Amino acid sequence: MARSVVIVGGGPRGTGVLERLAASAPRHGVDAEHPLDVHLVDPYPAGAGRIWRSAQSELLWMNSMAADVTMYTDDTVVCEGPIVPGPSLIEWAQQVRGGELDGESVPGGRVGDEVRGLRPDTFPTRQLQSHYLDFVLRRVLDTLPEGLRVHVHRGRAVGVVDGDVRRVRIDMNDPAEGSVVVPADAVVLASGHLDATPSDDEAAIVDASERLGLQYFPPEQTTDSDLDAIEPGRTVIARGMGLAFVDLMVLIYEGRGGRFVEAERGRLEYVPSGREVFLAVGSGRGVPYHAKTEYTLRGPRPPLPRFFGPEQVEALLARGEVSLREEVWPLIAKEVGWGWYHELHHGHPDRVTTTWDEFADRYAALDWYSDAREALVAEAVPAESDRLDFERLDRPLAGVDADLDTLQKHLREYIADDLARHVDPAHTAELGAFTALLSAYMTSSELASRGGLTPRSRAHDLSWWQNLFSSMASGPPGPRLRQLLALSRAGYVTFLGAGIDVAIDESPDGGAPEHADGGPAFVATSASLQGEVRAPTFVDARLASPSVRRTVDPMLASLTAHGVLDEETLRWEDRATPCALDAVADRVESREVPLVVRTTGLVPVRAADFRVLTGPDDEPHPRLFAVGPHTTVRLPGAFTRPRTNSLSFRANDACAQAVLASATGS
Repeated sequence: MARSVVIVGGGPRGTGVLERLAASAPRHGVDAEHPLDVHLVDPYPAGAGRIWRSAQSELLWMNSMAADVTMYTDDTVVCEGPIVPGPSLIEWAQQVRGGELDGESVPGGRVGDEVRGLRPDTFPTRQLQSHYLDFVLRRVLDTLPEGLRVHVHRGRAVGVVDGDVRRVRIDMNDPAEGSVVVPADAVVLASGHLDATPSDDEAAIVDASERLGLQYFPPEQTTDSDLDAIEPGRTVIARGMGLAFVDLMVLIYEGRGGRFVEAERGRLEYVPSGREVFLAVGSGRGVPYHAKTEYTLRGPRPPLPRFFGPEQVEALLARGEVSLREEVWPLIAKEVGWGWYHELHHGHPDRVTTTWDEFADRYAALDWYSDAREALVAEAVPAESDRLDFERLDRPLAGVDADLDTLQKHLREYIADDLARHVDPAHTAELGAFTALLSAYMTSSELASRGGLTPRSRAHDLSWWQNLFSSMASGPPGPRLRQLLALSRAGYVTFLGAGIDVAIDESPDGGAPEHADGGPAFVATSASLQGEVRAPTFVDARLASPSVRRTVDPMLASLTAHGVLDEETLRWEDRATPCALDAVADRVESREVPLVVRTTGLVPVRAADFRVLTGPDDEPHPRLFAVGPHTTVRLPGAFTRPRTNSLSFRANDACAQAVLASATGS
């Protein structure tokens, strides 16, 4: 009987794992006499999967430029499997329109026009990315090694039979095909972000909304929300200013026929369709994610890693579990500062008073959070706007307490300045910092995945760091912020500021004389705003928090119900001071120390090979693997910038090597 692997999820992550399986299969004894079947399962078109499917609005863009997207390994990627190069997104488009790829032609319609006009600095549509991902999968299927047989199932993996991971049930999309059960010597969970039923707090809002006639959209993929249900003219409160909010903005304005036109002095103006809503938006920081940079480095690429790399990871691991905020973050900050000031010195030497060699020697000897480091920067960088300030980046509205009109002016100025810093090549130090930030993120992910952080730090600090990283490195294209400013000037978007809180006023008369005609409503307040904003509609503009126990994914639900896996659980003693002497005293005097138990919602996996950890002792499962954002090993996106020794590609390869060893016994 042929050996078999099931990959649950056929999007870019599942496709990436499949590509790595194909690359290494011959090394694991797969040939015509020893075949291996791979079942790629997804209810959406394989290659693109749900998030990148072509059947979505042509208005939605990627938040990466065409030159910064690839699905292929290159000679910078350090992995066990062979390197199999291939075209990046821009190279694919260039080769397609040049007739250089056998069997490939320019697509018809709007996507074809986009292929013909695509430049390296273009932010492509997600529809175009769908075509690229389809090409990647077809190329893998067309170049399979002898003995590797891939079966693409357009259906949903709904569970394991009787708790046996070796038997996976698939409900096919076509009712005529019914359900099938496929054998599995190994199963890879590559289903991406987990949709989940509402949390207790969200469920309470759902119940109250239905009872009071209000309208609530819980966290989910914005592209899956029924935004047509929001009537024109309504005021809508949105919580969240990340990429999900940008999608909301695009779909609810341009998606309803509104358009943007260039006005005098390069300013963008919004032309309404007559079907607009009035959007009031706030978030924890109160500002949108920083725009993606649209320039290149003026100086050489900063030498990285410098202060936070493999050497520092090994040193931290040798010390045992550490705190990310207290012991790791200062190293990250210094690393990112290195990238910032390296580019400032090389790209803008007229704005510094020291040579790079002089600055670098002094900088290297100083801690980030030290008076001496601040004094060095003040001496070398006269303009305060040329200095890197993480506290300002993390809490840009600290101290702001304004009336609604004043807050709008303040936020528009902030966004315009931030936009200029990311599109004007006078500010390429931002790109130097971004380059170092990517390096530091990969290093921090390695440290965390190898058990280097305390449970408390995993529970609290990782989410803070992930959020800060996303706000700095995963923002929207600059044109989206120009559109946001145009909508604000036109009065369709109102900024609520930082520390947003949304409550429900159930009073039939609105709770106060000035709301006598309002009735029940959502009420938004914030730390930045004097007053409140009321609305009948509330959109939680973010992805659902991961939760294995609340997931609506039937495969994970089945594995959980059968006790095969559970979400990660963290435990630590709740001490006022984390001192070893306290622990000794507690044991001697038999004092009880409160034990904090926290679940992360993520699938626990072993970083070395992505085996799912199962049972009370977190033993690695012999057949079950998981890779992607739903696991405890945090990875960047499934595709990445070329020539960056991609952490995602290394993860795909490590998983594939372990899967092949498990399935073939090699």
